[in-house]
Amino acid sequence: MAAKTALAAATFVKLFFTGPVIKTELLVLMLERQGIAATQSFVDPTAPDDGDLDRPAQVFVPEADYDRAFQLFYAERQDEL
Repeated sequence: MAAKTALAAATFVKLFFTGPVIKTELLVLMLERQGIAATQSFVDPTAPDDGDLDRPAQVFVPEADYDRAFQLFYAERQDEL
């Protein structure tokens, strides 16, 4: 039953950002302050956690909140590109 729950949870999240841990930790904090339950995971979970702040990580947001998260962090800046 636990595997089924994990699969269901994974189905409803969407990759939002990939980058160094130092940026992903800050992004998760900022998303949570906006009421978006973001999660972070390492790109390579088998690598040792040696405290390297440049280690690649990913931020996931609930699929239902993805558009709002995108608006908060990317939409206004699209015109700058």
